[in-house]
Amino acid sequence: MSSRLSILHTEASLGWGGQEMRVLSEAKGFIDRGHKVALACPPESRIYKEAPEWGVPALAVPIAKKRLQGLKVVVELLKSAPPDVVSTHSSTDTWLAAVALLVLGWPRPLVRTRHNSAPVAKNFLSRWLYLRGTTRIVTTGEALKSELIRRNGYPEARLDSVPTGIDANRFRPGDQGAARTALGLPADKVLVGIVARLHRWKGQRFLIEAIERLPESAGLVIVGEGPLRGALEAEVDRRRLRHRTWFAGYQRDVVPWLQALDIFALPSHGDEGVPQALVQAMLTGLPCVTTHVGSIAEIAMHEKTALIVPSRDAAALCASIRRLVDDQALRDRLGQAARTHCSEKYSFEAMLDRMEMIYRQVSGKR
Repeated sequence: MSSRLSILHTEASLGWGGQEMRVLSEAKGFIDRGHKVALACPPESRIYKEAPEWGVPALAVPIAKKRLQGLKVVVELLKSAPPDVVSTHSSTDTWLAAVALLVLGWPRPLVRTRHNSAPVAKNFLSRWLYLRGTTRIVTTGEALKSELIRRNGYPEARLDSVPTGIDANRFRPGDQGAARTALGLPADKVLVGIVARLHRWKGQRFLIEAIERLPESAGLVIVGEGPLRGALEAEVDRRRLRHRTWFAGYQRDVVPWLQALDIFALPSHGDEGVPQALVQAMLTGLPCVTTHVGSIAEIAMHEKTALIVPSRDAAALCASIRRLVDDQALRDRLGQAARTHCSEKYSFEAMLDRMEMIYRQVSGKR
């Protein structure tokens, strides 16, 4: 049997979305494989509250901001219970962990996972963090990895692309009628939906504008919560779309919501890796309309597994959705191709295998 790994994840984010879910799902997967895993995160963060539901031990650590208090706590944490690997996920916790390891004389390797496409600054401090402060850099998509090589000049040998794995047995086509009845959604509309945090770069505003241009037979389902909720609801009311728009809020289980849809749309225009919600929708067999932001192109291939539109273009978004509304055969073809592609490339076990290999390489526990 392989030797047991001890892994400490750190996450400074206070929000809740695909990144935080990736951290918890990976941690839970490693626990199920018999490894020792813990998560250090701010006590006020959403991930701290969610961790017990995932079966992941969470440590309350003041790391939401780059402050001396947080650094001291991280130093003491690493000194008292040194893990085989420190796995960091946001900028703040990466800096705190890297400096803490420097203070301690680099006793353990640090793996930094980047979950989105926001550019890394090209300055001395960032270069130190990525080339000296970390042992290995993991991205959630090949495009993100290529960008760090091309734009920042980081050596490819330090970089790995490990897409987030999704359970294809859980996310699968289901009984649409039963799902709509259970959720109180109408049976007589073509429902277009999005599952995403309500943030500007997810593009819900453009989707609302696109739906306004479609016939009354098309409805919109918005699943997710976030700071843009009030503005989006006001936009729906301004366009007089309330009678065919449903705000579902945050849903712990999005499977029935996906199974209730006819079409999935994700018109993102920034800060994406390979979005989990898009992979989940594709595994559910939904035809998707999206953009090529971040690493989306790795799963969404135009006319093969999805329809691609320019970002921030409500007219193009509307035109592609209308194509799918009018063409059931196209919907079926794209949905089936999307599920096949994602089942093969984005399996949960494959993600765990890749990450375990990386953790073993950097820790020396082969």
